[in-house]
Amino acid sequence: MAQTDEFGEELADFVRRVAELKAARSVPTHELSPVLDAAIFELDHVADQLWPWYERLTAGASGGASPGTRPANDRQEQQLLRAVFQRFPLPVALVDRETVVRRLNFAATGFSGVRAGYATGRPLTGFLAHADRAAFRSQVAAVARGDGDRSLTVHLQQRPSAPVRASLTALRPSSEPRTAVLVVLQPGAGSRPAMPDGSPGQGAVPDLAETTRHAALMDLVDAMATSLLSAPPGDAADALERAARVLHGRFADWVVADSGAAHLTRTTVLGPTGADIAAVTEQDPAACPLVVEAARGGSTALQVRPEDPEGFGVDTTGAPVLVRADVTSLLCVPLAAHTGGTVQGVLTLFRTGARLAFSLAEAKAIDMMSRHIALAMRRRG
Repeated sequence: MAQTDEFGEELADFVRRVAELKAARSVPTHELSPVLDAAIFELDHVADQLWPWYERLTAGASGGASPGTRPANDRQEQQLLRAVFQRFPLPVALVDRETVVRRLNFAATGFSGVRAGYATGRPLTGFLAHADRAAFRSQVAAVARGDGDRSLTVHLQQRPSAPVRASLTALRPSSEPRTAVLVVLQPGAGSRPAMPDGSPGQGAVPDLAETTRHAALMDLVDAMATSLLSAPPGDAADALERAARVLHGRFADWVVADSGAAHLTRTTVLGPTGADIAAVTEQDPAACPLVVEAARGGSTALQVRPEDPEGFGVDTTGAPVLVRADVTSLLCVPLAAHTGGTVQGVLTLFRTGARLAFSLAEAKAIDMMSRHIALAMRRRG
């Protein structure tokens, strides 16, 4: 029975990885090579592992001996190994077969800019560029099932221009029910530690950069108020478009505005130069889970490194919008005059590439501005 359960889990993992490989088809052509390699690894896994395993189960084969017990005086050795892990000079992470982080050492937190408490329990693939996620997940799964050590080049989502070499090896800690994977990250030349996720500054001491960002946020609030107050009353569509143009560029790479509540209508889409704006414009807002949830629940959604690639639906080609646009953080804000009031529309903001993710302070400012936008849309002529 245990063998059957383990086979079911392995098969479910394989199905999830195949779904992720399908979603990765929308990456640029020059980045498809790791995806194709991962697909070949998965096919080999089916032929070499899953099918023989299935035949053994159907034939009624049983196997597996219970693991031996560890000596009682192993506690001091474990403490020593934990200390070595934490003080190891290279960035190291311990993940499971689905790349979920179990442990992160001090060097890894400084290098990735992600606090250990935030990373633990989240997939490590969420901190990588979209083009590398499927290949990395497939390689981790191969190492976890005993196919040998692997090594591949990946890119952190916040610094996509700097290649990072990831070396993978299988490990069976006593505290883990299954084989885990030790990931050693070797930064390339010129790489430097990123800022902690969501942190407004570069250290414990406030600096000029933090003050500058705060001033820029106040300037944005002032520009929004000026634009809304100068809008002609009675024209809700014009007020919403004015707000979108204030936010575009200086605050977000993409601004998508949908008006209405019971029936959402896409009114404004502003994106980077050269982006396929028409594909997003032709989307049905009702097919965007984040937009629908914001319109129904009336609460702001802040996501850094979105885990669901189809959270904003797909474009006209069937590719996930978040993957196609290389979205690293997003804000989805309902437009209501007051908390619990009628939602008059939804404003969605994307930041892409290496741009700093939306912070909690910025989300709070946008939440305040959303009420001002809703009031401007309700003004009577």
